[in-house]
Amino acid sequence: MALTGRQRRSAGRAAQYLLLVAAVVTLALMANWGDLQRGFFDLAVAAAQFPDIVTTALINTVVYTAVGFSFAFLLGLVLALMRLSSVGPYRWIAAAYVELFRGLPALLVFIAFGFGVPIAFHLRFTTLSTVMLALGLVGAAYIAETLRAGIQAVPTGQIEAARSLGMSPGRAMVSIVIPQAFRIVLPSLTNELILLVKDSSLVYLLGLTGAQYELAKFGRDAMNTSPTLTPVVVSGLCYLIITIPLSYLSRSLERRGGAAARTPEVLA
Repeated sequence: MALTGRQRRSAGRAAQYLLLVAAVVTLALMANWGDLQRGFFDLAVAAAQFPDIVTTALINTVVYTAVGFSFAFLLGLVLALMRLSSVGPYRWIAAAYVELFRGLPALLVFIAFGFGVPIAFHLRFTTLSTVMLALGLVGAAYIAETLRAGIQAVPTGQIEAARSLGMSPGRAMVSIVIPQAFRIVLPSLTNELILLVKDSSLVYLLGLTGAQYELAKFGRDAMNTSPTLTPVVVSGLCYLIITIPLSYLSRSLERRGGAAARTPEVLA
């Protein structure tokens, strides 16, 4: 008896599940769990990382990300408006900035502001200001394009309605367009925030004191005094404590944004 299309699809899924279970069981039987536990999950070594990894490294990572993202968002908004300006030089400057900092690795930007700029211009930056500038300048290039796309996605009818109510172009942009664009691009901005969390690990290039360590630097230094990779695993789990909630927030905002797009608001 020939199988129907639905039965063939069900059989195919069942075969894939069985193959996955077989692969997992095979790996579990082949693995040396004793060596894995000693090499990656030594509980005594993991316990020794606390509370310093939370009170110092985790908090510093959050602070570095927060200042970098705040600067990136403000600069990105200015660049997005410049990209949409009717004044040619504004568009050219913003376009050149976006192409430059989207093309440069964040690693080189950290080196430039950590060592190059201070030497060339005899300036002294604190660690926090260097992180803000390096993360912010790179993040702003991506956020600018995200915001520009969001602004252009706002229906032109909203702008026309605002103008018909007597609003100036500037007031319509600030009061009507930007709030709606922000809601559209909020999931993308959350993803950019996650990227900055991980890029904050580049602060190790600046040469840090113990009180300035972030998660990656803390884990790497702790590994020097431990024969296992457990400190790095603990640092990775701390990163996940930050990034996983942000990922869920991004998906939640994306679902809400899709629902809002299906029921668009009408400007009163």
